[in-house]
Amino acid sequence: MKFSGFRVFAEALKGHTGWRPLWRDPDPKQSYDYVIVGGGGHGLATAYYLAKTFGRSRIAVLEKGWLGSGNVGRNTTIIRSNYLLAGNEPFYEFSMKLWEGLEQELNFNAMVSQRGIINLFHTDAQRDAFRRRGNAMILAGAGARLLGREELRATVPFLNFDNARFPIKGGLMQPRAGTARHDGVAWGYARGADRHGVDLIQNCEVTGFRIDRGRVRGLETSRGYIAADKIGVAVAGSSGRVMAMAGKRLPIESHVLQAFVTEGLKPTIPGVITFGAGHFYISQSDKGGLVFGGDIDGYNSYAQRGNLPVVEDVTEGGMALMPMIGRARLLRMWGGVVDMSMDGSPIIDRTHIDGLYFNGGWCYGGFKATPASGYAFAHLLATGSPHEISRAYRFDRFASGYVIDERGAGAQPNLH
Repeated sequence: MKFSGFRVFAEALKGHTGWRPLWRDPDPKQSYDYVIVGGGGHGLATAYYLAKTFGRSRIAVLEKGWLGSGNVGRNTTIIRSNYLLAGNEPFYEFSMKLWEGLEQELNFNAMVSQRGIINLFHTDAQRDAFRRRGNAMILAGAGARLLGREELRATVPFLNFDNARFPIKGGLMQPRAGTARHDGVAWGYARGADRHGVDLIQNCEVTGFRIDRGRVRGLETSRGYIAADKIGVAVAGSSGRVMAMAGKRLPIESHVLQAFVTEGLKPTIPGVITFGAGHFYISQSDKGGLVFGGDIDGYNSYAQRGNLPVVEDVTEGGMALMPMIGRARLLRMWGGVVDMSMDGSPIIDRTHIDGLYFNGGWCYGGFKATPASGYAFAHLLATGSPHEISRAYRFDRFASGYVIDERGAGAQPNLH
């Protein structure tokens, strides 16, 4: 079923009776060539590219709940490639290029909106650091602009420029950044994977691995045993628990990251804005709600809910940056369980068990990495070797000291 403006018009004339489900709901087969554990954005993207780009078949995605019930539907929808370090900037720029063609690729409206992101700076030292980051972005082809105070004031006049403690001196802008509809991304990849023959198995929780003489043979699940030649695990905040079943200890901690949305308002926020003197970031959805977030909760948890101190901290940051936000009513809040690596950068690698592969440690960068993560993980599963954009995302960097020390706002000790 192809989507188009003509199709919408034709369905309207006949009472919308021709629409069909976006994907099948099959029972699991006894065996597959490839099984992806995790039906979130990364898992669904992996299955899609594995089938479509690399021509593999007999693929299944296992999800313990419903598709998109995890972090892919519990984030603030920001897409960007304004990273600094060599291990990360090319990866996220590759992801940005995939975002730019994603809706045509999937024939699905993911509401990709490239309205730009502005990272504010408040001191001379922060300006110099952002200038360095902007130069790195330009060298990687991501594009960047350093905005002065007056140019910024013309763009976002509602900010508190003269805050005595945090005066706004300018900002670093990536015009190509923006937002996308998180549910639409999950549904688009799920539909695309299904169209290429992937079995999407919902309500199927992994309860164990069968490993024989150093090789994985299959998975024990709540819907029975499923044999597989290769297994890829992409379960975000549940990474530690799932990989522990295979005897693998990860350099990862799981924390709750809360997000918030206000009542619908008239167009106010032109793109994405981040506070340089506190951890606060905000954008506006197509429905008019102000979507914002801040720090992770300061304790380890697997619960998709947070606590009041972080709510207070995030709203205080919003009030310091733009006092007008105090007039908006908070509509709802939610929490996602994020997998925080020790250097703020992700892992896409094979494990010590033959046939078992891992994708995780995304910290705050999971949603924006969805297309590139799926592509790189599919490449690893299909060929057995890492894609050139993800060669730095190996397990052994923690043992060798070749860490990618990007600020992940996560569990790295010097960030708390």
